[in-house]
Amino acid sequence: MLYASSRLLTAYSLKEQFLKILDSAGSESARASLSRWIMAAQNSGLPKFLTCGNTMVRWSKGILNSFDCPYTNGFTEGSNNKIKVLKRNAYGYRNFHRFRNRILHMFHHWAQKGAA
Repeated sequence: MLYASSRLLTAYSLKEQFLKILDSAGSESARASLSRWIMAAQNSGLPKFLTCGNTMVRWSKGILNSFDCPYTNGFTEGSNNKIKVLKRNAYGYRNFHRFRNRILHMFHHWAQKGAA
């Protein structure tokens, strides 16, 4: 399937190269690989990869720092998403204390699943 379309093959190759960059041990080893990837993405002729490459250039400092810092805000983002889903499913609680208790109940069960 990849050889039927050169654009598809290029996109797939760029994706695979990017996944290898994510396995880098630190920012120094990622810097050269990311720079080569950005150049390849910008020269690929694929508009979405050109946009992605330009975005990577603008955010390269933060992206490279992420290789050295093991912390993310993933848990917080996941928690916010769970609360938003609860609020959407409930169509709005009239009583804030009930809404708060439902959130605490939901996270209590979530914490128990993680500990098991």
